[in-house]
Amino acid sequence: MNEQLHWRCISGCGSCCRLDPGERNEALEALSPAQQEQYLAMVGPDGWCIHFDTGSSTCRIYEDRPMFCRVENLASLFAVPPEEANAFAIACCRQQIRSEHGGRGMVMKRFEQAIRQPDEPRS
Repeated sequence: MNEQLHWRCISGCGSCCRLDPGERNEALEALSPAQQEQYLAMVGPDGWCIHFDTGSSTCRIYEDRPMFCRVENLASLFAVPPEEANAFAIACCRQQIRSEHGGRGMVMKRFEQAIRQPDEPRS
């Protein structure tokens, strides 16, 4: 059986909010000069986004976050064909979650469970 995975964000993760340019150089290089400037301005002294609330693992500007913070836009930033965007987003999240929370931790388990849920019908 070929299981269809569907990328989705999970609450309480925040792995993509680790912006440290030393660890995310490929992401930084994919941005325009203006986006790079904005990205670097968002990096706090600990490498986490200044808008990330570490206590609750949430983004304080989630609804107004920049385009490059939206995982669903990763494929266009990296020139990934639309038909590969879902798999690309899943691979990116797996890599970040593994880096921040470990490959066998609860965050990874919750992500793996979430991406196995069928897509919700669109209205």
